[in-house]
Parts: sequence; structure tokens; C-alpha cells
Amino acid sequence: MPLYEFKCLKCQAYFEMLVLNKDEEVELKCPECKSEDFERIISATNFAMGDSAGSSNKTSATTRTCSSGSCTTYEIPGCSR
Repeated sequence: MPLYEFKCLKCQAYFEMLVLNKDEEVELKCPECKSEDFERIISATNFAMGDSAGSSNKTSATTRTCSSGSCTTYEIPGCSR
């Protein structure tokens, strides 16, 4: 069940649409201004994976100073390449 995100080109509002069936026809309108002039945007993902045994692996962050200010590295549990 994909969740699509859109940006209204008239009022600049962002909104989402959950698609339950790929063959389903839906009428898309901006919930703010009811415009049909919008574009689909690429969504940022946000998830963490762990094992099914309820491991205590947690997402951690390390912040350090670098030439551009501060840099943060996130360690996310799960498979690595």
C-alpha cells in the first residue's frame, strides 16, 4: 500500500494519498484550496529494522565538529552492504 506525497502548485500545501489498489481511480484535489494542479514529490523514508527476537539494537547518532559546522552520523540496526 504505497503512500504518495504531493505538493499543490497553487497554494504550496503538501498532502498525502494512500493507494489501496493500483487499479483504483481516485480524484485528487488539494485539501486546502481544492486545486487539481499539483506535483508528486519524492518522500523521505524513515524506518529502522531489527531482528524478530526483539534485539536491543537501537538507532544511535554520533555528532562531531567538521569544517562545515557539525556532522551527524546515524547507526541504524539491520543489514549493511
